[in-house]
Amino acid sequence: MRLLHTSDWHLGRSFHGVGMLDAQRSFVDQLVSTVSSEAIDVVLIAGDVYDRALPGVDVVRLLDDALVRLTAAGARVVLTSGNHDSAIRLGFASRLLERGGVHLRTRLADLDQPLVLPLEPGAAAGPGAGGSKDNAAVLAIYGIPWLEPRLVAEQLGAEPASHFAVTRAATDRIRADLAQRSAGGTVHSVVLAHTFASGGISSDSERDLRIGGVGAVPLDLFDGFSYTALGHLHGRQTLSPQVRYSGSPLAYSFSEARHTKGSWLIDVGPEGVTNVSELSWDAPRKLAVLRGEITELLESGDHAWAEDAFCQITLTDAQRPQQAMERLRARFPDTLVLGFDPQGGSAKATTSYSTRLAEAQDDLSVCCGFLEHVRGRDADDAERLAIAGALDNVRLREASL
Repeated sequence: MRLLHTSDWHLGRSFHGVGMLDAQRSFVDQLVSTVSSEAIDVVLIAGDVYDRALPGVDVVRLLDDALVRLTAAGARVVLTSGNHDSAIRLGFASRLLERGGVHLRTRLADLDQPLVLPLEPGAAAGPGAGGSKDNAAVLAIYGIPWLEPRLVAEQLGAEPASHFAVTRAATDRIRADLAQRSAGGTVHSVVLAHTFASGGISSDSERDLRIGGVGAVPLDLFDGFSYTALGHLHGRQTLSPQVRYSGSPLAYSFSEARHTKGSWLIDVGPEGVTNVSELSWDAPRKLAVLRGEITELLESGDHAWAEDAFCQITLTDAQRPQQAMERLRARFPDTLVLGFDPQGGSAKATTSYSTRLAEAQDDLSVCCGFLEHVRGRDADDAERLAIAGALDNVRLREASL
């Protein structure tokens, strides 16, 4: 049996103001093609299917289309809710959808109710099946929905209300169900969870989970499961051979520029997990993080590759260049983020504006200092002459009164 571990689709998300729905449609196309070409039996989605609790109509339509196409290609889908999703809305019609091969795990009551699939002929299959009479091996797939400690601790009997406590309570429930099922035969287990596990490397596009308790949960909470498919962190990574993040299928921040987006392909047989391999997705657009003086960025051939990329640019000129964004976009039209980190500017940065104002020697210094403060560069000669002329006119008018 082949499983594909995905997570953090974030359907409906934008990238620094640029809509990504077309890029997400392209990912769905790749996913459906992969299900067919790699003979995937189950697609796992470990939370944050949507980017918002109230997704737009076109976003809901995209998920509907994806689920129809995945099941038509021959795969079942096991999907859990993440911290960006509304569990109630995402879980609508879950019992009905299960008949069509889409298994939603968005409620606490369902976290220890696995999808059970045969790993060899003779094993029973279905949401509540256990091992068969002839001890044929089966696979039990559990889904832990996003657990907000303040909301679920009492229902789970967890104290204190922390991410560690509620996750431990959830995995204890799963282990209890596994122990009962294992009495009837060999049961291998896959667990989906949307959480921040110790050792994971985060990026800028993930929402902080620390509200409501300690954010990170220890890896040993997932000991004993054949494979744990994690969601929340957007970089694909291995925390242990049995515990992995698939990462998001698309980059959602410039901190992910170096990521290779993809999923994990998991082969499971009667003896358990036999192989886990990487599977990569084609990126719709390159991301470029550039830094330097504006003249070098505009003239150097080393940056030609970034001309058709989404760009984050930090200028290091000692003086903030005039019309910087307009000039940069002439070469890099999709510059989305522009920052300034001037060389030699640290001394000024440590002096407050009020201190510099108090040290000004005359009215011209006050006015030029204000210009430098608000726009990041000194007044040039023409500007100093214009300001000096304006000050002289004011003095002459005052003298004539």
